[in-house]
Amino acid sequence: MKISLYILKRHAAPFIGSFLFLMSVFILQFVMKFMDQLVGKGLSGAVIAELMLLNLAWMVVLAVPMAVLVATLMAFGSMASTNEVTAMKAGGVSLYRMMFPVAIAAIVVTYLMIEFNNKVLPEANHRSKTLTIDIRRKKPTLSLIPGLFNQDMPGYSMLVRKTFEATNELEGVTIYNHSDPNKNTVITAKHGTLSFSSDYRKLVMDLYDGDIYEVDHTKPNLYRTIQFRRQRITTISEGFDFERSAVDQFSRGDRELSSGEMLYMVDSLQSLTSTIQSRIDSYSTALQDKLFLGSVPKNSPGKSFWNNVEQYTSMNSQLMFYKNNIDSEVSYLEYQQKQIREFLVEIHKKYSIPVACFVFILVGAPLGVMARRGGFGIAASLSLGFFLIYWASLIGGEKLADRHVIEPWVGMWGANMVIGLFGMFLTYKIGKENIELNFDWWRRFIPKKLIERITQ
Repeated sequence: MKISLYILKRHAAPFIGSFLFLMSVFILQFVMKFMDQLVGKGLSGAVIAELMLLNLAWMVVLAVPMAVLVATLMAFGSMASTNEVTAMKAGGVSLYRMMFPVAIAAIVVTYLMIEFNNKVLPEANHRSKTLTIDIRRKKPTLSLIPGLFNQDMPGYSMLVRKTFEATNELEGVTIYNHSDPNKNTVITAKHGTLSFSSDYRKLVMDLYDGDIYEVDHTKPNLYRTIQFRRQRITTISEGFDFERSAVDQFSRGDRELSSGEMLYMVDSLQSLTSTIQSRIDSYSTALQDKLFLGSVPKNSPGKSFWNNVEQYTSMNSQLMFYKNNIDSEVSYLEYQQKQIREFLVEIHKKYSIPVACFVFILVGAPLGVMARRGGFGIAASLSLGFFLIYWASLIGGEKLADRHVIEPWVGMWGANMVIGLFGMFLTYKIGKENIELNFDWWRRFIPKKLIERITQ
């Protein structure tokens, strides 16, 4: 019991330290990516802090498994470097016995992370989305980055030289109107304002002191220039991702639902796909009947030419009707199947990432013993390498599963299975014999004379 507590104690400090370090890195990344879009937009510090707090949820999901791997590498590496592992083995304590308390702790962390992924993370993601939309409703200029073209307005490309902190005013506006393919229209204005209509469904831009330059491709010799004191442009606001801020009116995406809610959605969609498939089968049967069961009209000497033409026209219309219905239903079926795959991928992800906490124990413990060093540098390097491989496999598996190349469970659990088997192999080998991790393998590929020069 004392040995178990001692081993867990050796893991505690590295786990807390690496978790806080990783969270700091993720927060810094968030700040560098989004702060230029938030600071200076007239938003209070409380709103920005709330948005950052809500985004901590997905950071925790990524930081915990990596912190487990770092802590395991550091703890076992430190115990191996001070010969504590050798002493425990000499006292009859096997490597499996040393890993047992850590594995139990990893199972507890896995359970807590599964609960977190199903109860805390979806709600945090949904509230973050709601808050972001509320911010954009208050400040439609939030989507505008001075000096860069914005394509969010349907049919328009807009360049703004400057936006103002406390208002929705713009300065130095240039707009390219692509709504009419037969015309090239460029609008420039010294300043303007951007706002939403009273029902928040339209985006309204009022421009002042500007010019309109227009070229008609159908009449290339005609070039028109218009000067204006005030010009209003109105377009739909969906490009700015705006919706009403009532939380119960938002439709939740797959990352804003728990696994139980997504399973319910999958069952509903599977029932819908069965209904769609039945309609496709009925349309196909009707189409085959029209083609192969004698419904094609034959030329009759007793009927006029125009009567035969009418028959052919009627039959062709019926065939096109069934064909169009089949194409429409097939497209709808493919869309629903894609939705099902995305839900299944997200369901498996909510469990596969927490289970990685246990899988990384199987890899971290033997690697730590092999490295025989407990420093943060070695632990961080090895854990970063494994985590990059794991995360790349997870992202690749998600993309392949969404495209129906592989099954969702394979895409989400493949990395866990491969790394887990590798960890079990390493644990078995280290448990049987004492193996050191040699970092000098690269010397085999470098000429001896060059090595001598480097080491001199």
